[in-house]
Amino acid sequence: MQAHGIVVKMPVAVNPSRVASTSGDTASAPNITYHLRLEEPRPAAGEPPADVTEIGLNRLVGRPVRVEHTGAFTCVRCGRSVDKLFGEGYCYPCFRDAPEAAECIVKPELCEAHLGRGRDPQWEEAHHNQPHAVYLAVSSALKVGVTRLTQIPTRWVDQGAAWAVQIAEVPYRQLAGRIEVALKELYTDRTAWQRMLKGQLLEDVDLAGELARVREHIGSRSDGAELLPYILEPARLSPQHLVYPLPEPPEKVKSVNLQKSPVVESTLIGVRGQYLIFDGGAVLNVRRHSGFHITLEA
Repeated sequence: MQAHGIVVKMPVAVNPSRVASTSGDTASAPNITYHLRLEEPRPAAGEPPADVTEIGLNRLVGRPVRVEHTGAFTCVRCGRSVDKLFGEGYCYPCFRDAPEAAECIVKPELCEAHLGRGRDPQWEEAHHNQPHAVYLAVSSALKVGVTRLTQIPTRWVDQGAAWAVQIAEVPYRQLAGRIEVALKELYTDRTAWQRMLKGQLLEDVDLAGELARVREHIGSRSDGAELLPYILEPARLSPQHLVYPLPEPPEKVKSVNLQKSPVVESTLIGVRGQYLIFDGGAVLNVRRHSGFHITLEA
């Protein structure tokens, strides 16, 4: 099998019948399905790609796979051919002006969608002036994060979380960002990707204790009276356990940059987060290679 195209973030699907509560039995078989999505250039920003190929990755685990960068780059938003990409696969004008690359993507506390402002107010209304969640997740350590409510559990899968739980629900992104900033005094907002891929995760989290800690911390702040009502009550918590198509975590990992080393070829031993994991420890962050033209053989 051979396929060509422009790399974009891997689509994922979670089987809800196999997503177990952390308080109950956890599934041993994967409950996540991955596809590698390869696109042909878009005719313009906002237009669909000329063609799309999706390759099921779960069935490739345990088989030899070869990925080669052809040397070409294309903006994943507008379809422009470029010599250099910015952010997650953008040409410079899109990186500078597109709402998908705005600062509030990584700093939600700066979002102004609820005020009718932003790089593209219509896009902001549809994506950021919408219900959002604040969550705790174990991807390496216990971390705090923010996502649009409709992106649960996809966001957790993208981060490679072993389990995650929503702890707050708010009407718009900026408010979720404010809660996240407050909770970064207690938790990290980063994932140590090496530990996550090697399965070196925090264990035995006392969820009830952590929620009590969250409520106490938020309540002690000057804006606590405003933020505390958005923190969920214990009865509403629904932690989810996620199992990836990675039968055995690697003992060592080394990130592959296709711009520096254009070929990676080995047995695919698994997928977690947005990473393809190869025998020998090479790992390819697919999302970071958005906009790269590749050929895949398996």
